[in-house]
Amino acid sequence: MRVLGIETSCDETGVAIYDATQTGGSGLLADALYSQIAMHAEYGGVVPELASRDHTRKLLPLIDQVLHEAQLTRRDLDGIAYTAGPGLVGALMVGASTAHGMARALNIPVLGVHHMEGHLLAPMLEDDAPEFPFVALLVSGGHTQLVEVKGLGHYQLLGESVDDAAGEAFDKAAKMLGLAYPGGPLIAKLAEQGDPKRFRFPRPMTDRPGLDFSFSGLKTHTLTAIRQLEAAGELDSQARADIARAFEEAVVDTLVIKCRRALDQTGLKRIVMAGGVSANTRLRERLALETEKRNARAYYPRGRFCTDNGAMIAYVGAQRLAAGERDEDGIMKATPRWPLDTLLPPSAR
Repeated sequence: MRVLGIETSCDETGVAIYDATQTGGSGLLADALYSQIAMHAEYGGVVPELASRDHTRKLLPLIDQVLHEAQLTRRDLDGIAYTAGPGLVGALMVGASTAHGMARALNIPVLGVHHMEGHLLAPMLEDDAPEFPFVALLVSGGHTQLVEVKGLGHYQLLGESVDDAAGEAFDKAAKMLGLAYPGGPLIAKLAEQGDPKRFRFPRPMTDRPGLDFSFSGLKTHTLTAIRQLEAAGELDSQARADIARAFEEAVVDTLVIKCRRALDQTGLKRIVMAGGVSANTRLRERLALETEKRNARAYYPRGRFCTDNGAMIAYVGAQRLAAGERDEDGIMKATPRWPLDTLLPPSAR
């Protein structure tokens, strides 16, 4: 089954074609991604209306591009998958309407899939993919969650952020330091020049049991430190780097501590990390060391599949379409808020 995957949940237009008759990463026939980051950076964050308009402009050319790269025509497709949520409703509608229009014209099945399930299973695109069951850390600009994954659609939420997601906290801390949007990569780059011993920021909610996260207090602590240095006339370039280092270390430590607890709680030896923040080098290094101590192993998608992309949507769509799932009565879906733990395995639908 050759499935076209469409991702338009926020500020990146992703398209891919996945062949479910093949195994491992070899099933990915072609993928393309267009990022709107440069456009939104001018405003310091995503502007929903601009995002929707840009998806409209870019989506069909990207579909033609991946079909050409895969040496296929639209008639060679067996199904279409699109991101139905969570995300920006206008952006979601662009992908949903395009997918349904194409599917109807081609008389092939279409299915709206969960954006975070795409991230969750993105490591399955790799040749060395993890086996079920495993613990997953989903860490991005909109979500920070720990999930026990027993199989496709068999998800148990172990913990999540009660306020800001980790990626959101990175962006806000970057703005405090006068850095551009998106802030995560810029904070990480600045932190490389920082003195790890100058500041120590709190590791939120690690002094109590449980697997939930909170980053709002860390954000406030960072702002207080910046204002104190400003008041003393000491907020120079080195101080900014030192704060960036302290902030990154606090977020990384918090995430790793919670991952360790999740592995201990479940007794599992595999952990998957996905989402935009999973590309953070320091986080990968720390999690690799932590899993090695426990005779466990960490899995990640390749760099370009950490952020939003069409390949992960095509993969999930291929698995669920092959199991017989379809959008009921041909009704397209756009669900801005959609809890991951409400998903069901294909056999239960």
